[in-house]
Amino acid sequence: MAIPHAVSGQVVDLLSAVDPLTEARTVAIFKSRAMEVMRLVLPEGKTMAPHSVKGDITVQCLAGEINFFASGEVRRIAAGQLLWLEGGVEHSLTAVVDAQVLLTIAL
Repeated sequence: MAIPHAVSGQVVDLLSAVDPLTEARTVAIFKSRAMEVMRLVLPEGKTMAPHSVKGDITVQCLAGEINFFASGEVRRIAAGQLLWLEGGVEHSLTAVVDAQVLLTIAL
């Protein structure tokens, strides 16, 4: 069964009500012709392998901390911080502690 996406105008809770954080799930919140938004749930030590996407992205840390690797540099992103990255740039990330991240991809 497919996970339902939010519909236009719908309010979505970004922070999971599930506790502890590691029991929450990664979900696609919505996808349109122009963008896709996902909430990533990353237990401490979880790594996303290097990859790139065509469109620009934003990575907003909602809870916890992540290390974001791009262009030969590592940037620590903590709760409440946002990073923007141009499309086509290879990147990866690792959860420093349990984290929730809002990822937006321009399609």
